[in-house]
Amino acid sequence: MIDLYSDTMTRPSAAMRRAMAEAEVGDEQKREDPTTNKLQEMVARILGKEAAVFLPSGSMCNAIAVKTHTQAGEAIICERLAHVYRSEFGGAAVLSGVTTEPIDGMQGIFTPDQVNQALARFGAYSAVPRVLCVEQTHNFGAGSVWPLEQLRAVSKIAHDRGMKTHMDGARLFNAQVASGIPAKEFAATFDSVWIDLSKGLGCGVGAVLAGSADFIARAWRFKHMFGGAMRQSGNLAAAGTAAEDSSKPKLKAPDPFYFPQAALELFDGGASGC
Repeated sequence: MIDLYSDTMTRPSAAMRRAMAEAEVGDEQKREDPTTNKLQEMVARILGKEAAVFLPSGSMCNAIAVKTHTQAGEAIICERLAHVYRSEFGGAAVLSGVTTEPIDGMQGIFTPDQVNQALARFGAYSAVPRVLCVEQTHNFGAGSVWPLEQLRAVSKIAHDRGMKTHMDGARLFNAQVASGIPAKEFAATFDSVWIDLSKGLGCGVGAVLAGSADFIARAWRFKHMFGGAMRQSGNLAAAGTAAEDSSKPKLKAPDPFYFPQAALELFDGGASGC
């Protein structure tokens, strides 16, 4: 039986477990873990970014991205059902001291006009809008996929206002499979983006946050501050680097828009994951 309840039901394959056990390791906090470094470089390349950092979870990726992009008293804008707003226990407010301006989108996707309307609600006595967040695919939107041109349009509005853009890309590769558009194209207009290794790919732990070299250098500070620093993390990172060999696609969802939990293609070479 294939369990499609959630993409978090996947398990490491035997080959992935062997890779984890045999991984070459070093001190990650000193940037000396070769397997972790390999994973970070690989994800940065796939997403078209300068650098990346391996983290224990996707929620920590969102938390660190918001913290790195903002100052206390500023605001983030996102869809009202976005994970960063609905499913992280108010982390943006607690950890970064920011408020959230939600947009009532359609299946998790909002329009450029809605972004303009949200920005118009900020005034002289409001928090400063600093980050526009999107989720690709949108989990609580039944796995809906943002059209590329719509992503570009909302990003332009934010950048024109001097804001940063952040993509929660936990299921970004589902969008790649559904649309045929490379993940790096979806990520191109975003200042930060992350992917989850524990959804569909079979890795038990981990996510990778990517962005400019300067952004990632600053993100490392908050990685330590929030308790995400590790030592010989290569044993965990190896699951991600081994995915190309150990997680060949065994199933495809009948419709990636509504079954984001399926094992889908992750890497350009044809491995699976989401």
